[in-house]
Amino acid sequence: MILAKGKLYDSSEQGRILSGMEEEINHTLAEKTLSADTVITAIDALGKKIADGVFDEKIAGLAMDGAERYKSLAAVILSRENIEYKLHMELGEDFFVPFRTKPPHDQKSICVRAMPLGTLLHIAAGNVDGLPAFSLAEGLLTGNINIVKLPQADDGLSLMIITTLIEIEPALSDFIYVFDTPSDDLPAMKRMADMADGIVVWGGDAAVSAVRQFAPAGAKLIEWGHKLGFAYISGYQDKERELKALAEHIASTKQLLCSSCQTIFLDTHSLDELHHFCEDFLPYLETAVSQYPSPSLGGAAEITLLKYTDTLEKILRGTQEADTADFRADGCSLTACRDSELELSYMFGNCYVKRLPKENIISTLRRKKGYLQTAGLICPAGKREELTELLARAGAVRITGAGNMSEDFCGEAHDGVYPLRQYTRIVNIE
Repeated sequence: MILAKGKLYDSSEQGRILSGMEEEINHTLAEKTLSADTVITAIDALGKKIADGVFDEKIAGLAMDGAERYKSLAAVILSRENIEYKLHMELGEDFFVPFRTKPPHDQKSICVRAMPLGTLLHIAAGNVDGLPAFSLAEGLLTGNINIVKLPQADDGLSLMIITTLIEIEPALSDFIYVFDTPSDDLPAMKRMADMADGIVVWGGDAAVSAVRQFAPAGAKLIEWGHKLGFAYISGYQDKERELKALAEHIASTKQLLCSSCQTIFLDTHSLDELHHFCEDFLPYLETAVSQYPSPSLGGAAEITLLKYTDTLEKILRGTQEADTADFRADGCSLTACRDSELELSYMFGNCYVKRLPKENIISTLRRKKGYLQTAGLICPAGKREELTELLARAGAVRITGAGNMSEDFCGEAHDGVYPLRQYTRIVNIE
């Protein structure tokens, strides 16, 4: 389905709608503006509807922590208080109010005015339920016209949420276009990109590279690419509690999020210590995995085949089997490795465990610069400040307790930058 100007159309009408969109966009830019308060009021009302159960049937099958957690989280994130705080943190007070400044050395006085970027094309990924609606909300808060390309994995939840948002505030309809265009329909994707002042792309390297191929020259690319999360352990304050929290994080997120733990690093040179840790941690992980739905039989089979194929490839390359040691339990595994590289795991309760002595943190993690996101730190209180500093200098942009790696908090940056600033521009007026 397609949503344009507040009305739903069949996907077969894509060509006709795209043909007239440039004129519609130009008319909106010339005649209409969108205040942040209008958007905040609508989003706050949407959050209340989600909390009241309006979308219960659609969100009942969400794979993460279930519908109740999704509803509770949405109620907080979409609340007026949360959004106003987000605006304050990212844009400051009166960001869109023009002001006059007088530069030094008798230079001319200028007026400084913040403006929306114009039109944003959001190309959403499918690894987070409701992500297209979240990305759209950020575009609306900054006054932009928004073209949303839904991920193929979207089950209709995003379109339902966005349609309800327009029902709450019809003034938003001129600022929202939603398409279910397949990613391989490059001509249509290029037509959307040609109308955009900025392209917001969510996804991995392949998705980002594809967008770069058809993005018009001059369009601003805002890339929310896939990132890697990891845990770093250098002793404990409360070993049982901290390992249980890490295991529950791995199991509950299925390691599908950018903030999820893919590799567990130990502050050690000892391979024996690595193996002892795996033996200690595996029961915690097995217990946690049993508390959350496991992937389908087909998904489990795919993971098994991937691990088997990886083993065969290592044998064919002449890599010694001793390079890794597997510790398996029901529905999960830990792989102790001789190397220290941060890498994506097989997910769904399968995690790498590697050595990373404190003195090697920066030199090792810097090899993944641009991909680092969340570091879950476990250590005694006396070490936390020093290790936090090292992880930050290495490039991590979120440093949390290991059990809180995927917890959202109000006013946080996204991948080390404030997104609302990315969706605006500054106009200097003499």
